[in-house]
Order: sequence, then C-alpha cells, then structure tokens
Amino acid sequence: MPRTVTVGLDGSAESRAAAEWAAREAVLRGLPLRLVQVWEPLPDPLAQAPLLGAEAEQEWTERAPSESAAGLRLRHPGLEVSTEQRTGDPVDELCEAAGTSELLALGSRGLGGLHGFLVGSVGMAVVGHAGCPVVMVRAGEQAADEHLADPAGIPSAATPFRPVVLGLDITAPDASLLDFAFGTAALRGAPLRVVYAWVPQPPPSYTPGYAYESETPPVAEEALEPRNAFMLGRALEPWRKSFPDVDVAEAAVEGSAGSVLVDASRDAGLIVVGRRVRKARLGAHLGHVAHAVLHHSPAPVAVVPHS
Repeated sequence: MPRTVTVGLDGSAESRAAAEWAAREAVLRGLPLRLVQVWEPLPDPLAQAPLLGAEAEQEWTERAPSESAAGLRLRHPGLEVSTEQRTGDPVDELCEAAGTSELLALGSRGLGGLHGFLVGSVGMAVVGHAGCPVVMVRAGEQAADEHLADPAGIPSAATPFRPVVLGLDITAPDASLLDFAFGTAALRGAPLRVVYAWVPQPPPSYTPGYAYESETPPVAEEALEPRNAFMLGRALEPWRKSFPDVDVAEAAVEGSAGSVLVDASRDAGLIVVGRRVRKARLGAHLGHVAHAVLHHSPAPVAVVPHS
C-alpha cells in the first residue's frame, strides 16, 4: 500500500486544524492525504438501547469526512485526498493506520495562558505506540503560523518558513530522528536549529592516582560546555554533508531539556523530539522531555519513534 500523510479526524476544531496542517504537509512531501475517522462502538447494554439522536449522529459521522475531504481538495488543487472510516478502539485503529503512513497528524486542545495544552488519552497513547512520526497540532493553528511575519509584521503564508527545532540527545543520536528533522527542514527550505540541553552534575572529587572505573577522571563542570558543543557538532556532521542546502545551527545549552525546547518552540514552525520504541502495550512510552514539549509547545510537535 502506498504511503500517505494520515490524519485522525473526529470533527473537532483540533482535528480540523490537524487536517489542514496535514494537507499542507502532504503537498510538501508529494504524498496523498488520508483522513481516518474511527467510530468506537458502544458497550452492549447501550448499543441495544434506543438513543435520542443516534441516527442523526451516525449520519453526521458518515458525512463529516467527505465534507472535510471536499474542502481540502478545494483549498489544495491537485492533492489526492481519500477518506477511511473504521470501527474499533481509536488507539488501535490509528496505530494500525500509522503503519502505512509517512506520518500521522492528530489534534490537541489549547488550554490558554500558561496552562499549556491538553493532549487527550487517545492522543498520548497513539504518540506512544505508533510506528511512524506523530505530529500534534493545536486548535487554531494556521498556515501563517508556520511562516515568518512579513516586513510589516503581519502574519503571512507567503514568507519563508520558521525554523524546525530538533531536540537531540548527543549520548545516543539516532539516525531516523536526524533524518526526519533534516528532511523536513529541507522540504520547507527552513533553517534547522538543533538543541542539546544538559544539566551539570557535581563531579566527584578527583584524586590523582585513583583508578576510576572508566579510567578517565571526571569532567570538570567548566569543561562540559565546550565538550558538549564538540560532540553535538560531530553528531551532525554526516547529515550536514547529506543535506548541504539546509542552514543548520546547533546549541549545547545548560538547562532542563523540556524547558529549553519549549522556549525554543515559541519562534519555531515545528518541534521535533524522539521517543524510544518499547514493545510493551501498557506503561509509559514517552520520556519526560517529549511529554513536556507536547503539553507546552505552542508550535506543532513531531514525535519520532526510534530504537
């Protein structure tokens, strides 16, 4: 089955924003767009009881994807848009759809002010289990939000893209994460900002002549910053060569990774973070950094699964 850009659609403002974002992304990638709506069956006792308005709700459920698809085709001439309706557990169905997707877009609701965003249980579960990158898009996200303001300071979708920001762990830089971030920046003609955040740990006192397990004395705190900057640059070197047209800037920043990336997201068009693949169905599948960014970044967040 050909790969697609897929969006989970439920008729909410959040999912409509995700569908618009996914349509723009599909155009950039030259891929078809697939709208997937999952109908979760009612428990048996409720399914057997006559529900007021159930027929109207079912009619709306069947009509909504086709109407959304028609609107997206109108706004994006030439874009191939298909709809798919499924019945079952939303997490299972969306994760299955992700298996044939280049990426999956979902919506999340903004709480306003400093309270961040609400990523529902379905969204968090899909982000934690899907086999492809999942992008969480905020309600109200507009095309102009991905672009720099024009010279007059007015939002515009005709100006260059805002930077793509990648949060990278230099102790285990993953190829799939780097490839996604560089490739996404290249598609947009956007600069890529790579951030490694670190919190210094007080080193044990070093005693000359003492046999440390690593046979290397502890790194003094004042030496951490240049060392981290060097390691970050070295990790990026192969991708700079593979993507010579991408304007890359890196920064090794002292501080909490979640806070540093949320701060960077305020001027970004997209934030990219990684998630280690875990096979267990139950339990936490997101690290604290991805969790913080998902809940507080004002920009769309791409979570990329990796080994």
